[in-house]
Amino acid sequence: MRINKEKCIGCGRCTDYCMLGCITRDGKKVSINEEECVDCGVCLRAGVCAADAIYMPDENFEYPRAVRMQFSDPGVQHPALKAWGRGTEEAKTNDVTGKFGYGEYGLLLEFGRPCTGTRFTEVEKVTTAMRRLDIPILEDNPLYGLLEEDGSGRFKKEYVNEKVLSAILELRIEEKDLEYIITTILKLLEDVDTVVSVGLVTRFGENGSLPVVDKLAAMNIPVRPNAKINIGLGRPLIP
Repeated sequence: MRINKEKCIGCGRCTDYCMLGCITRDGKKVSINEEECVDCGVCLRAGVCAADAIYMPDENFEYPRAVRMQFSDPGVQHPALKAWGRGTEEAKTNDVTGKFGYGEYGLLLEFGRPCTGTRFTEVEKVTTAMRRLDIPILEDNPLYGLLEEDGSGRFKKEYVNEKVLSAILELRIEEKDLEYIITTILKLLEDVDTVVSVGLVTRFGENGSLPVVDKLAAMNIPVRPNAKINIGLGRPLIP
């Protein structure tokens, strides 16, 4: 995002709308730190600028800068997966899509959320370690297309230093590998220089139970259940 200095009246009303603190008052004008800005568009959509001085420059729609919007603005469609909301639609609507079935789990690592942001350099610390440990990275994940094709888990050099509001890395875990994968991944996160929200996608048992909660408790991992339920909205007829 940018500020048109000729229009800006320096009121500062927009500063509180930047989640990452990239907007500051600079004397009688307001400035945006473009290197730290993730192009989420919140300051623009909030409509708080009386002078209409906030705008998105055309070059932000070009790569590699364009990935900032794709991973930060929920109103931008991810070009590869055609999903909205930072390209994570499949994992967050598992009861409809069935991406993760019975006997397996979806592990979600959300880098930079809440309200911290991350550069792909931090995500790369985990993706490269995963590949060394032979832990697969899901191909139908928004991050996959940004990785080198050599299987190293490294990001392509043009993307590696881009900053985004959040980036969700998805893993598929089979029942037998649950403890190993969880404990290994959590250890890797100790070296990451941003906040990481960890989620585990699972299914209720036929009796309404969640056996994985007890398994995580046995590993001394605290659990905060968070259900996302779609009632009748595209639910498939699965036997």
